[in-house]
Amino acid sequence: MTFDNIIGQEHIKKHLSASAENGRIPHAQLFVGKEGSGTLAAAVAYAQLLLTSSSNNPEACALKCSKLQHPDLHFAFPVTTTDSVKKHPTSNLFLEEWRNFIFDSPYGSLFDWLKSIGVENKQGQIGVDEAEDIVKKLSLKSYEGGFKVMIIWMVEKMNIAASNKLLKLIEEPPSKTIFLLVTEDEGKIINTIKSRCQALHFPSLSENDIVNELLRTQEISANEANRIAQQSEGNYNKALHLLHNDSNDLVFEEWFITWIRSAFKAKGNAAVIQDLIQWSEAIAKSGRETQKQFIQYCLHFFRQALLLNYGTPDLVYLTPQTSNFKLEKFAPFIHSGNILSIEKELNDAQYHIERNGNAKIILLDLSIKLTRLLHTKEQKVNT
Repeated sequence: MTFDNIIGQEHIKKHLSASAENGRIPHAQLFVGKEGSGTLAAAVAYAQLLLTSSSNNPEACALKCSKLQHPDLHFAFPVTTTDSVKKHPTSNLFLEEWRNFIFDSPYGSLFDWLKSIGVENKQGQIGVDEAEDIVKKLSLKSYEGGFKVMIIWMVEKMNIAASNKLLKLIEEPPSKTIFLLVTEDEGKIINTIKSRCQALHFPSLSENDIVNELLRTQEISANEANRIAQQSEGNYNKALHLLHNDSNDLVFEEWFITWIRSAFKAKGNAAVIQDLIQWSEAIAKSGRETQKQFIQYCLHFFRQALLLNYGTPDLVYLTPQTSNFKLEKFAPFIHSGNILSIEKELNDAQYHIERNGNAKIILLDLSIKLTRLLHTKEQKVNT
């Protein structure tokens, strides 16, 4: 993979190319960007540039990099136990699946990765076993005598024990060893790791970049490409899901509308609480990653309703597919008097789900709070 394969991000590609050409290469770099912005793809392309530039045989080196089989290119990423890996899961045990994932979905999300190995009902992490493997790999001499590159994807999923084990290595790595840490949320990385890295922030992709890439690689019309680019919010991975209709959004929409309708009816009607209990139990049966994805969908839905309520339809790209649900009728219930509280409760629920709280209790508590928040009146400001 080369920078020619990276969508947009021209300024960042120029910066990385110049750093390699001038030999000013920070030994630990943090690539920060939202899902679908191209951080992983850029890290792989940058690693290939570094390895080929220090190789005595650039053509052979580029060929090995293109297959993700260069002996000096290493990966670490979130994993968990599966039917075939019963204990002590590490990235080495999933390399074939990982290579296929990058070839097929270089802009894919963590949820996509876990689905690809059949464990979307679990949470992946980078644990201390992985950290030990990283230390062993990087203690060896470079196979080709040039750089060694370690790409750690979704580094925010690294637990404290693993982070502490790698602190010294990241701060003072062996000669010509480069760490490329990739994250969607740098706020979840411990400060001692962040402070040892030079951060590079990737903006979300422009609509124009997504349109051009869709037209170049997919057989669709310009109108369809423009519609998808508007809805994708700078996320090329989401654009592909929308195009192929394999997004979870339709399922999430059904869950959301059922939830909202029950929450509306539940105020002053204790019998409807049973509906919320059943809803919470049904969602709790899905995996934690699915639950977190759903909460993110809910946040997006509420924000879109808020934008519509305050007269900015040009920024509203959400188009519910449920025939008897109209966003225009729902929007007036989301306003300045409740949006911050709704967001807080959703973020709190996601926090507790991430930390293995009881999903039934968390979702039911969230539902009961929502019954009150949806009926909160907007405070009128006197002028």
